[in-house]
Amino acid sequence: MRYVSTRGRAPVLGFEEVLLAGLARDGGLYVPETWPTLNAEVLKGFAGRPYHEVAVAVMTPFVEGTIPNGEFANLVREAYAGFGHSAVAPLMQLDGNDWVLELFHGPTLAFKDFALQLLGRLLDHVLRHRRERVTVVGATSGDTGSAAIEACRGRDAIDIFILHPAGRVSEVQRRQMTTVQDANVHNIAIDGTFDDCQALVKAMFNDLPFRDALRLSAVNSINWARVMAQIVYYVTAAVALGAPYRSVAFSVPTGNFGDVFAGYAAHAMGLPVERLIVATNRNDILARFFAGGDYRVGEVVPTISPSMDIQVSSNFERLLFDLCGRDGTTVETYMQELGASGGFRVSANQLASARRLFEACRVDEAETKATIAAVQHASGWLADPHTAVGLAAAKHRRGSAATPMITLATAHPAKFPDAVEQAAGIRPALPARMASLMQSSERYDRLPNDVGRIEAYVRERSRVSNGAATT
Repeated sequence: MRYVSTRGRAPVLGFEEVLLAGLARDGGLYVPETWPTLNAEVLKGFAGRPYHEVAVAVMTPFVEGTIPNGEFANLVREAYAGFGHSAVAPLMQLDGNDWVLELFHGPTLAFKDFALQLLGRLLDHVLRHRRERVTVVGATSGDTGSAAIEACRGRDAIDIFILHPAGRVSEVQRRQMTTVQDANVHNIAIDGTFDDCQALVKAMFNDLPFRDALRLSAVNSINWARVMAQIVYYVTAAVALGAPYRSVAFSVPTGNFGDVFAGYAAHAMGLPVERLIVATNRNDILARFFAGGDYRVGEVVPTISPSMDIQVSSNFERLLFDLCGRDGTTVETYMQELGASGGFRVSANQLASARRLFEACRVDEAETKATIAAVQHASGWLADPHTAVGLAAAKHRRGSAATPMITLATAHPAKFPDAVEQAAGIRPALPARMASLMQSSERYDRLPNDVGRIEAYVRERSRVSNGAATT
């Protein structure tokens, strides 16, 4: 498998190089040169198989030729062995044909664990074979950071620096990052929004001398391996509910467009997906785009679903690449317009192409809270605020009752106890294995939204910068 940049000017790379690079050198994102195929016979063969076996089969085409099959299978098995449910990604039925896909049984209680538990192992595997070290930098709106830290903590070949917006993540989310004491973990609270954190990470990658000197690597969903791993649970859920014999629909709470793009990738590979509902909170750049074709940045508004408080959705560029007929020049023109004027408008044909699969729905705070309460009352199932946004959007865009509607439950409600208690009158408890989280000491630094200050901080602490060699 070869990978190309969405902007068309970066070198074509293999999987191992894409894994280590993260962002392409032309500022674009890497995508597969062609989509592998999941035909009906293959999909039928997935029925009843353990999650890790399906994961190996779905992902092998993306890594083939770089990691031996047996070694890759072992990495995948290890990645999901510690999840708190034997099904790894269990489906729960809310009523006749509405389902939730529980993606919060990993070590940090969020869907990001599916990708990052594997990504950490892939990085470690590749770096050990190369006898190299990297500096991982990432931005988080809440869940990516803790999942990335959990995956990379204590690994000798990796130093990890995670930027989060100060005061804009929940206390549980923050503590899951800042109570980790491993020496290779560095947390930075940025004076600004998640979009500011994301822009700082991109600026560091686009500073090519800094990038090369520190051997930067990415854990955000700009890294293709993140998206690749998330394709799997779309496949397992669809097969469990009748694919390939019938189509299914998904409602996906999203801010950065990575999770829902994984659903698009599954569809492109042959999974019978009838529709993908893009569920947004008040930060609704994606809903506005799918309504009228105008992608225009607004002000980031804090909400009770903070992981979605995003206005610049990085992974949207991957979809844009396909909407533009895989013409990197056109994508680059759009992204230059975004940088210069804060937005761009796609053609009528491009919007029509997007709408063949995607719908979008904006859900406000009041409806988010009402949905948490209503679902708990009707079924006894307790949703976190992000999942509640997805459930409300699924209700608004339901379509045919004959089509299974699967809402992705992206986080455990205990990560947002204040919001859930306010909505449903129930304060969700953390799992027993995390009982000490709220009493553990924290370790992080607060820095201004200034790329020079951030680069100096990273350079001072990275063992790559200090010349240490791997063992």
